[in-house]
Amino acid sequence: MIKISKTDYKKILAHAEKEFPNEACGLIAGVIDGNDKIIQKVYLLTNIDNSNEHFSLDPKEQLAAIKDMRTSNFAPLGNWHSHPESPSRPSDEDKRLAYDSKASYMILSLMDSKNPVLNSFKIVGDKAEKEKLVIM
Repeated sequence: MIKISKTDYKKILAHAEKEFPNEACGLIAGVIDGNDKIIQKVYLLTNIDNSNEHFSLDPKEQLAAIKDMRTSNFAPLGNWHSHPESPSRPSDEDKRLAYDSKASYMILSLMDSKNPVLNSFKIVGDKAEKEKLVIM
């Protein structure tokens, strides 16, 4: 299970809406408690691809986020990105680029602007399994 605060969810949503119609992206960090991942910090990064179909994290921002995680004693838990025009599920490209089978891959769909949908996935090879996600 992965847990995120309502505040952090709103932070992701606001960033995704600001970046629309392009994909927005970032990292998530926190603590692991048994089988639960508890998000303690959300990082809002720049999509250097400026695309509505894919994203690449800004390498300098990514390095700064990793350094902050280490300083804060947070575990890297995964990443998040938005799908401006498609459902909250991994695309073939998302699966192909998911190199860490331990990471959580969160996808926020803005396809229905009145009802955004956030899901989290474990991705191994071409298989994506939905994780239980709780917004607290």
